Amino acid sequence: MIIVGTGSGNSILTPDYADWKVAIVERGAFGGTCLNRGCIPSKMFVYTSDLAENTRHSAKFGLDAHVDGVRWPDIVDRIFGRIDSIAEDGRDWRIGDENPNVTVYLEDARFVGPKQLQVGDETITAPIIVLAAGARPFVPEIPGLVDGPDRVAFNTSADIMRIDEVPEHLIILGGGFIASEMAHIFGGLGAEVTMINRSGKLLRAEDEAISAAFTEAYRERFTLLGGKDIEKVTEADGEFAVHLAGGDSVLGDRVLVATGRTPNGSQLGVDKSGVKMDEDGYVITDEHLRTNVDGIWALGDITTKYQLKHTANAETKVVAHNIVESANGGNDLHTVDYSGVPSAVFAHPQVASVGQTEQELREAGAEYITATKEYGATAYGWAMMDETSFCKVIADPTTRLILGAHILGPQASTLLQQLVMAYQFGLTVDQVAKGQLWVHPALTEVVENCLLDL
Repeated sequence: MIIVGTGSGNSILTPDYADWKVAIVERGAFGGTCLNRGCIPSKMFVYTSDLAENTRHSAKFGLDAHVDGVRWPDIVDRIFGRIDSIAEDGRDWRIGDENPNVTVYLEDARFVGPKQLQVGDETITAPIIVLAAGARPFVPEIPGLVDGPDRVAFNTSADIMRIDEVPEHLIILGGGFIASEMAHIFGGLGAEVTMINRSGKLLRAEDEAISAAFTEAYRERFTLLGGKDIEKVTEADGEFAVHLAGGDSVLGDRVLVATGRTPNGSQLGVDKSGVKMDEDGYVITDEHLRTNVDGIWALGDITTKYQLKHTANAETKVVAHNIVESANGGNDLHTVDYSGVPSAVFAHPQVASVGQTEQELREAGAEYITATKEYGATAYGWAMMDETSFCKVIADPTTRLILGAHILGPQASTLLQQLVMAYQFGLTVDQVAKGQLWVHPALTEVVENCLLDL
């Protein structure tokens, strides 16, 4: 078997594969996007920025506190000093004597024919191949961002967290979750931040109430230039200029392109092996995560638009089981249940959601009821002096089942989980709200009271 990618793909090798001959191909650091340039380091930066931001706003609680300084190099060293060693240890362990059946190729790879991978100067093949090669930052076709003599030294999420110092003025192109988290990180640590996006809304894929409130919260912290088309990006003497349609321009000392992500299937040349991709470049699989080519499986960001580590991990378990089951001639193939995939944006304010949004239900012509409860309507919300955060739940008026849940505010990602459970296991609003005791005066009461209002 060949496994391409060591993010979630590295977890495929359960004890069931101890007697298999396996090749692992990795062109970068072991651990994939999540460990090296995504979930893990960004949340370590987010937590640091949370501390700084909360300190700056402590006066209303009667505390005279302030941030004396931000030691950015110390922050970077602390975070990547821990992460880089994990990646290196993971690589060394796979290469070492503990895995005698595994050969590791630290090279880029491309398909050159059916089940044939060119890895460095060698061509390798196997009857079973797993595509777990992930995704990369999407860079729009804007002059100054595309390859050529006028290309500027912009940053993406792949490298922005390793820069030498906090920018004085960071210009962020994009308005999704990566753009929003990075704005909080660098804004909280002292940078002036300008966000430019075409829609005028931040987190526009979220429920409309969440997106609107989040956009307004960020408008108070940063400069938002919405509904703007970018004509080009230029750089001169260390200063960047983002030129907007109509003649305006924005000047800064760093430009972060955070306009989405694109799967790595095309870079891997999967079409040379006969594997089909959709119009957006994602590898197409069936419900068991098999591609159209017998023996080739796919998981993670290369095949799913969720771009979430928890979905990739679930897919890894399914693929690991299904490959062995198929090899042994069995038919007990597993699937991934995507019906209740939760997500969170670790910004400030935090956002978390599961299920459908109100606009999706409205466009589908579905019947629904909604309730919204502010953090400030609960005892712990009073303690926080919170005036902006809220929980919104959408339910079916007949069955009383939860159709969607959306939270904006501190610890939203934690508060959501009880609603994910209710959504996934078919518990009614009334069962969740009235069938258990809720700790008083915990922040979870905002969820309880929101459900009671339905």
